[in-house]
Amino acid sequence: MTSNDARRTRSPADRERDDALVARVRRGDDAAFRELFDLYHRRAFAVAMGVVKNPQDARDVVQDAFVKVHTHMDRFQGSSSFYTWLYRIVMNLAIDHVRRTSKRRNLEFDDAIARPADEVAGDGALLPTILDGDPAKTAARKELLQAIEGALDTLPEHHRAVILLREIDGMSYEEIAETLEIPKGTVMSRLFHARKKMQAALAPYVDGSTPAALGQASDGGARKEHS
Repeated sequence: MTSNDARRTRSPADRERDDALVARVRRGDDAAFRELFDLYHRRAFAVAMGVVKNPQDARDVVQDAFVKVHTHMDRFQGSSSFYTWLYRIVMNLAIDHVRRTSKRRNLEFDDAIARPADEVAGDGALLPTILDGDPAKTAARKELLQAIEGALDTLPEHHRAVILLREIDGMSYEEIAETLEIPKGTVMSRLFHARKKMQAALAPYVDGSTPAALGQASDGGARKEHS
């Protein structure tokens, strides 16, 4: 599986489906809200984990985010996608959580992290495929996951946000720009710088080469950070 295969892209049909579910939720349809939760809670968890660094805290953030979504669904105007709106809520709650606790706890690996890459969008995109499906590589896989988390933690928040949305959530450059409310060129520049830092940090774990997902030079080669 390549990094592109691992990504889940959003089609116009996805947008129409989400809009229809939102309309049903507004009419009091709890089944529609459950469907939205099933569609997006894993992606929301990945975003929250990128900020709070602790599975239980990330679950709490996701739960709070969906409670807020359900309570304030009437505030969703539809000018952006539902997931864009959800992402902003999750990110804001996660940042608020970190500020409140004023500390970072060590990452605890659980089933949410260990699931195969095709079950959670992009979970395997940062990992060499040689580790997939081989029980003998479990320790190496965990060590690499720890290295990835450590490398992500060294990135500035604005760099970490774009690489999580691109590599973990599989958003296009346009979707990231819309979500973060920044120009597409800024997205590409931040991705370039974030990937270079990740490549350097992860090189010892991939036999001198870097994971394909982080080594792509197809982002236009932007090297100058946009403000």
